[in-house]
Amino acid sequence: MGGARPKESGTPPARASETPARQPQRPAPTQPTATAPTQPTATAPTPRRPRHPHRLRRTTLAALITAAVVLPLSAATRPTIPAPPPATLTTPLTPSTLDTAYKANRANAAQAAAMAAAHGDHKRAAADHTLASPSHHLLHFDARGAGQVTEVFGDLAHATRVAVLVPGSDTSIDTYPRFRATALSLQSRLTRTAPKDTHTAVVAWLGYKTPATISPTVLTSGRAAQAAPHLRDFIATLHTVTTPITRISLLCHSYGTVVCAQAAPHLDVSDIALVGSPGTGVDRAADLHTRARVWAARGADDWIAEVPHVRTDFFGTTVGFGTDPVSPAFGARVFAAGTGGHSDYFEPGSVSLTNLARIVLGETKEVGRA
Repeated sequence: MGGARPKESGTPPARASETPARQPQRPAPTQPTATAPTQPTATAPTPRRPRHPHRLRRTTLAALITAAVVLPLSAATRPTIPAPPPATLTTPLTPSTLDTAYKANRANAAQAAAMAAAHGDHKRAAADHTLASPSHHLLHFDARGAGQVTEVFGDLAHATRVAVLVPGSDTSIDTYPRFRATALSLQSRLTRTAPKDTHTAVVAWLGYKTPATISPTVLTSGRAAQAAPHLRDFIATLHTVTTPITRISLLCHSYGTVVCAQAAPHLDVSDIALVGSPGTGVDRAADLHTRARVWAARGADDWIAEVPHVRTDFFGTTVGFGTDPVSPAFGARVFAAGTGGHSDYFEPGSVSLTNLARIVLGETKEVGRA
């Protein structure tokens, strides 16, 4: 058998009957003609559109809402961790029963640790186990859900100056060490700088279900409204276990400032300090309806400054918290917070921690103003 006939390449020759194709005629070259230079025409400047800062803020807020709603939908839901109900105290909380309360809540934390370990959640078991150690003075402990912890640093029964810290979003039993570190930092500063006859204590109050930073709840006051009655009750309880001359200051961070604003009316505290605040839900400090001195501060590198300080209706829900507490329009006593970021207000040696300690100690004339 022979091989395949090779294909011929190139253009086949024209048949005799075909008319050869005409070659295209080149156009005759033309001589360039001199043209007079054109004068530039003056055109009227295009008027700039007026900027719409409110529209920009609303657009930014809408983007935040979209992210807050969409992103959590893709996150995995953590299974429920079994936990005991909070300890039941058989006697009212008084200076003489504080140690009994501490012991009962530590025992509850130990029981929660055992249940979490049996469930296979070793991270939560470790967090609960740490809180069960004798070094922790727990006024309240609830391991159910994200968890709640109220811990005392110092001798609460004899303290004449008490600071209550109220945290912001993403604070839970799992992240509690971060919040605890802020309380330890403040207590250390107070111990070093308090006058000789002044006794201090700090309370880390994680007494509510904080919103997630990326969630719809962080943009509304719903969680704050739920938390406010519990904070009021706790402050009232504090007055039953402290001295008659004790002064209590409320130091509120981030979303915690919204909680403090909701609880502020008729709250028996001497000072309310708002740091890293997205707004409080009111337009002026006077609208908090409190006799306490209202302070506000924001670090130079705090990203919360980029959050739109607006309050608007979004499909029937009020979103945003309104006036910036460090703005003159709000009317708070604005103090210096240095160059720190959103999580740096209680950093040892910082300007903000120094001023917060002065507020707690009642040294208002020494507080550095912004």
